[in-house]
Amino acid sequence: MIRRIITLFPVLAVLTSLSAADSWPEFRGPLGDGHAPDSTPPTTWTATSKVRWKVPVAGKAWSSPVVADGRVYVTSAVTENGQISLRALCFQLDDGTPVWDREVFKKTEIKIHQKNSHASPTPVYAEGKLYVHFGHDGTAALNAADGTLLWTQTTLPYSPVHGNGGSPVLYDGKLIFSCDGQADPFIVALSAADGSIVWKTPRNVTVQRTFSFATPLLIEVNGKPQLISPASGAVISYNPADGSEIWRFRYGEGYSVVPRPLHRNGVIYVCSGFNRAILFAVRADGTGDVTDTHLVWQDDKTVPKESSPILVDDLIFFNDDKGILSCLDAATGKEHYRERLDGRGGYSASPVYAGGHLYFHNGDGVTTVIKPDKVFRKVAENQLGEYGLSSFAVLSKGFVIRTEGHLLRLGD
Repeated sequence: MIRRIITLFPVLAVLTSLSAADSWPEFRGPLGDGHAPDSTPPTTWTATSKVRWKVPVAGKAWSSPVVADGRVYVTSAVTENGQISLRALCFQLDDGTPVWDREVFKKTEIKIHQKNSHASPTPVYAEGKLYVHFGHDGTAALNAADGTLLWTQTTLPYSPVHGNGGSPVLYDGKLIFSCDGQADPFIVALSAADGSIVWKTPRNVTVQRTFSFATPLLIEVNGKPQLISPASGAVISYNPADGSEIWRFRYGEGYSVVPRPLHRNGVIYVCSGFNRAILFAVRADGTGDVTDTHLVWQDDKTVPKESSPILVDDLIFFNDDKGILSCLDAATGKEHYRERLDGRGGYSASPVYAGGHLYFHNGDGVTTVIKPDKVFRKVAENQLGEYGLSSFAVLSKGFVIRTEGHLLRLGD
């Protein structure tokens, strides 16, 4: 029923299993790493085959769908006469029937990056509540059953660059997210009960470009929780209880960091963002500035600026924005291969691992399926035929996918 890989800190009490019921409650799934090992989705499909249902969704959003209790939840941004209606929507998982559609905020439309949306952060589901986050525009909690607003938080203004992006995470009754804008970046925790500010910690990183869009990752090191949060110029570990800094690893002027970090065997894997992305493997057992003491290895070839890496067994896989897939040894950084997924490129979505396969989805709706091995083994290339930058939600036997205009369920 509830599947726990780690049971020593409270965040994992909200992580549900895919084996008992379809559950994908946050960005990159129950453990934040893109894994659904018990799932058995199809490896081949088309725009018409294996599509169980397809429903239109108004507005534009690159947030991922989340799935819980037989329902699918998404956010969207609908343009209305120069105003943006920021919305949360709910659909039945079995047939795509709309359940409710709630406006959360209405804001004046501002210019953002052409690849971004006004609803890019993925919501979080836990214990009958849906937490939605729209960056500088505000954060809210809703009753997942009927969409009733429970609270809103709009007292954390900052000047965004290119819009919003990073998704929140839950820990011990706190909703935590980064606010890395044009100036004075910070990370903050809200009370999941009422939206009040529990703690707020400035980044204190000297860097020319302070804006980034990464989603934090909760881990455990030596029996204690850490919140790993990439920012411009450094990845920083915080105590999620009070926001105090544990350690930091500096990576120069790296900025606009998007990929979510990974953790395995006491090592953090983090990408440094623009202009030249570098993947760093860093031991997570330090304190203070660990830049000169805790680096395990680094790689600077075809490292993603948007999609997140993924770990399978002792291998780490990552694809750059042009569709070059790299496979390295996770412990040493030794290269096994670099191969092109397809001839199109345009990769922003993060890959998922399900049923013994890796799925890489590009903006044109093409999903390349590979076997995770030390040699490149391409299984299939599937064309959905619709533009979209959202990452998949994985079901026990399929996927839920958000495109520019639709929400789809794929599977047998």
